[in-house]
Amino acid sequence: MGYTLTEKILGRAAGRSVAPGDVTEVGVDIVAFHDLTGYHVIEVMEKAKMSKIFDREKLVVAFDHLSPPPDPRSAQIQVSIRKFVKEMGIKNFHDNNVGILHQLMVEKYAQPGQVILAADSHTTTSGALGAFAQGMGASDIAAAVITGRTWITVPEPFKVNLRGRPAKWIGGKDVALQLLGEFKADYFNGKSIEVSVEEPHSFPVDYRATVSNMGIEMNADALIFVPDTETVKFIKENRGYEPKLVTPDGDAKYVGTYDIELNRMVPLVAAPHSVDNVKAASEVGNVEVDQVFIGSCTNGRLSDFEIASKILKGRKVRTRTIAIPASYEQFKRAMELGYIKDLVESGAVITYGTCGPCLGGHFGVAGPGEVVLSTSSRNFKGRMGSPDAKVYLSGPAVAAATAATGRITDPRELE
Repeated sequence: MGYTLTEKILGRAAGRSVAPGDVTEVGVDIVAFHDLTGYHVIEVMEKAKMSKIFDREKLVVAFDHLSPPPDPRSAQIQVSIRKFVKEMGIKNFHDNNVGILHQLMVEKYAQPGQVILAADSHTTTSGALGAFAQGMGASDIAAAVITGRTWITVPEPFKVNLRGRPAKWIGGKDVALQLLGEFKADYFNGKSIEVSVEEPHSFPVDYRATVSNMGIEMNADALIFVPDTETVKFIKENRGYEPKLVTPDGDAKYVGTYDIELNRMVPLVAAPHSVDNVKAASEVGNVEVDQVFIGSCTNGRLSDFEIASKILKGRKVRTRTIAIPASYEQFKRAMELGYIKDLVESGAVITYGTCGPCLGGHFGVAGPGEVVLSTSSRNFKGRMGSPDAKVYLSGPAVAAATAATGRITDPRELE
């Protein structure tokens, strides 16, 4: 019997064959943390009197959640982490002007077949490139930083097939919401999702990163795209080399299979207050919106801003609109291609490289009674600010169309 991608990755990291349900010790290829969690990771290391790093080349640190710091406490935390970075000689450090950790992992670090851990639940984003990527708490990440190893229960693999080419305005968020609407938010607990793309170049890494990012919202242990020609193209264009691919065997066994016909999909929305409260954007009703947010590690990539630009170019926003590319690199490329200009001229507020409003941190916190349409990952009560606010989730096309009309809008209405 053949091996799934999950089994191959974890088996290589464990140094032996593994099967679902096995509890095994594995070597870690990359460990990471950001400003909001890094403080606690360092605190655990200091309390254990074990301030050492298993491999300085394999630790990544980025400031993103409260970046630039909006208050004295946030600034103090960043000062302490900078001190740690300097004392430990960490090379892969990204200060306030670089980008969101998960986006940087996709741009610069993640490789097919790796085991990646970070002190943040959306670490699953790196699955876009074929890595087994998982978020863990501060104590587990501290142990991984010190030893380069961790314990993992091998999850049950579930297969998703993306068939055909996406219909107009359909992207990664719609695929993620389709899975959430179909299976709900707890079905994949204890499972890894392996996604195969029938036509690789029709579903680029930008889209894949969005789906992998939302894997944690599905309670999956990991959401991994099977590496293919699109994976090779992305890494070669962004890093200058061709990666070695790790793929499942043809006779690998899965606990379940689900097919998505991309050309039959319609733009989707998750209504308050759950990520699996999924509806077609055209069926939400006449919901007026106080704020639109386009960005975050979920939908802050170049293709997201291309889509928003296509819809908002020549239009004026009718509600507060905040747009945040996920990294300096994404911002720069969007600026060079004119997407930033189009959004600025529409009336949107732009910055880059911060999580900001996604976690109710700063740069667009929701007020009492307000309705927000966001391309971020979560719409729980209080997630983006006031617990009395209502948050809807969507992809960039629905978000831009909503900004243009002031109400939740299927982008096909504007054609």
